[in-house]
Amino acid sequence: MVSGVILAGDVCGTERADERAFLVVEGQSLLHRQIKEMKSLCAEVTIVTNHPQPFLRHVDRDIRIISDYYAGQGILSGMHAGLALARYPDVWMLGCHMPHPSAAAASLLLLWRREGYDAVIPLIGGRIYPLHGIYDRALSEPIGAMLEEGHTDVEYLLQQIHWLKLKEPTFRSNRIDSRFVRTVPVREL
Repeated sequence: MVSGVILAGDVCGTERADERAFLVVEGQSLLHRQIKEMKSLCAEVTIVTNHPQPFLRHVDRDIRIISDYYAGQGILSGMHAGLALARYPDVWMLGCHMPHPSAAAASLLLLWRREGYDAVIPLIGGRIYPLHGIYDRALSEPIGAMLEEGHTDVEYLLQQIHWLKLKEPTFRSNRIDSRFVRTVPVREL
């Protein structure tokens, strides 16, 4: 079983929830597209946000909404919260600004994670995409310790753990379109 976590943090450090989750693509909000795709692989879906009110009006009761333990500490804080409360050891982490999530890509990442990696992250176009990765729930403890020490950068986390970059040709050979890593920039709001 897999847990799904959607990170819906603040926009540029402001007090509002990330509004990109509510943008409509192909007749459906990004949030609903992500939940639907996650439910095809995950036994549970959780949204991490410090401003839950807008999300409460848009999701069914089976979607859990939680807040960061370390508010204002960026993506790593959201990852920590999602991992800490995940029910299952494998966690598909997804940024709310990604309009084309792929359960097929996540399933492929999951296969590799089960080879003993703490995390498996796509490497597309020479860039890693940690917000469409599969993580071991047990990373919540070391991430919590990093946050306590003032480390808030995902790159710092990756220096500390055993992880794999799953390269673009692997996705292509499995007929998975690389657009799953595309994002909607903040400036489009």
